[in-house]
Amino acid sequence: MSKSNVTPIKKQLVHEDPWATLKQFTNARIGIGRVGTSIPTEELLRFQLSHARAMDAVHVPLDVDALCEQFSQAPILQPLLPAVRLHSEARDRMEYLQRPDLGRKLDEASIYKVQQLRDDTRSQYDVAFVIADGLSSYAISNHAKPFLELMVKTLNDDPKRDWNIAPVFIVEQGRVAVGDDVCETLNAKEVVLMVGERPGLSSPDSMGLYITWQAVRGNEESLRNCISNIRPEGLKYPNAVHKCFYLLSESQRIELTGVGLKDRSDDVQLEDTSSKQFCLTASN
Repeated sequence: MSKSNVTPIKKQLVHEDPWATLKQFTNARIGIGRVGTSIPTEELLRFQLSHARAMDAVHVPLDVDALCEQFSQAPILQPLLPAVRLHSEARDRMEYLQRPDLGRKLDEASIYKVQQLRDDTRSQYDVAFVIADGLSSYAISNHAKPFLELMVKTLNDDPKRDWNIAPVFIVEQGRVAVGDDVCETLNAKEVVLMVGERPGLSSPDSMGLYITWQAVRGNEESLRNCISNIRPEGLKYPNAVHKCFYLLSESQRIELTGVGLKDRSDDVQLEDTSSKQFCLTASN
């Protein structure tokens, strides 16, 4: 039999989906085709790999030494180092997953560390950056350093304010509210909590930010502003920094965050007098 008479097995079995062309615009599992009443083996293997990566993101511990080494290689972060290493009340990963309440609070030894730093500080910090492993150590390992590097540069270049930034804090087994303990104990004006978000099948390393003005233990979630999905495939670093800088600047001006502080960082991009499209601008 000649090669020209042989039909590839994949073409014989796999029924292509007409939506397959849309896959170039998203990582979502669309247009995967079918084989009979099931999905193609290739797509099944991809799904299993994504699921394994998401599981690893939750369970692989954050390498704090490696993260500190990353920070040490960024000259602009030198004034914020050495990083202050802290721990939540969750003793290990299993307890962290089973007892969310313990991940929201610093243990006694960590609170003492922050108290010592506060007592050694003569002025109040404008902002404290707290990094927590959260539900994805990959998110912090991959994105904390490049984001923080650009964020600190933006604050340093601010012509309107001389930002007094606290040393970097790294909390192991930490959840969003653990930043409140740092802010309250340090007596900082506000806190930016960088945390690994719950991994998805297409985004195992998504990082989120939570900005809270004068945070204290027991803060309501409505008092925070959130920036989510920070990663090259999602909200890129410059865009995330732009939003964070806007929220930090406005919160310092009006002295609050949460539902009372709306993110209008994109208003300047919406404003275009030459466009005939209908859109809201800062003057509306």
